[in-house]
Amino acid sequence: MTPIEAFADRETLMDAAAEALVGAVRQVPAPALAVSGGKTPGPVFDRLSARDLTWERINVTLTDDRFVEPTSPESNEHLVRQRLLVGKAARAPFVALKGAGPTPEADAAAAETRIRAILPFAAVLLGMGPDGHVASLFPGGSKLGVGLDFEGERLVIGVDDAADPPRVPRISLTARALVTTNLLVMLVAGDEKRAVIERIASNLDYAPPAASFLRQDRCPLRVLWAP
Repeated sequence: MTPIEAFADRETLMDAAAEALVGAVRQVPAPALAVSGGKTPGPVFDRLSARDLTWERINVTLTDDRFVEPTSPESNEHLVRQRLLVGKAARAPFVALKGAGPTPEADAAAAETRIRAILPFAAVLLGMGPDGHVASLFPGGSKLGVGLDFEGERLVIGVDDAADPPRVPRISLTARALVTTNLLVMLVAGDEKRAVIERIASNLDYAPPAASFLRQDRCPLRVLWAP
């Protein structure tokens, strides 16, 4: 399994994550970048938005989003528009997961074509919850089998039974989409989450969703951590 790259503090961690993504994006003529939401990646977005890249050629999308209006503070799209698609990065095209459909599954089905058109990703920034979930692929979820199927046809799924607050339905990329990338960066902060990764490494019987990504060999992976 890929070893953890440990950094002394979160500022250094965010610097390293931004540099990893910039390096991957610069290697592809017309790259696509998938990023996670939540609290952790905001400082990475701040760093990326100030970088001199050919942003007008970089398609930006999300690993997952909540089934709420994009103007809602709970929306990952809202976070990305506030902190990544600003400054120099304001020129980047955004590929949304949340649409105008009546259900998460309807929006997921509509997003399939958009996501397929921008694959493979140059890089994916993936977070992890303390329960070992990634994107909106939660332990015990009713669609987890489809979501973690590396060979499946689905790239996007609707998730009705989100286990993480706020407990609203979600739209999520699948494992098939997330590993169709030149680089997968797992960004992890705090001792609790590091303990999850170490347990995955030491116990093959422990298999939360994150384990599928940490144990796969379909794409290069870096695991970046700080206290």
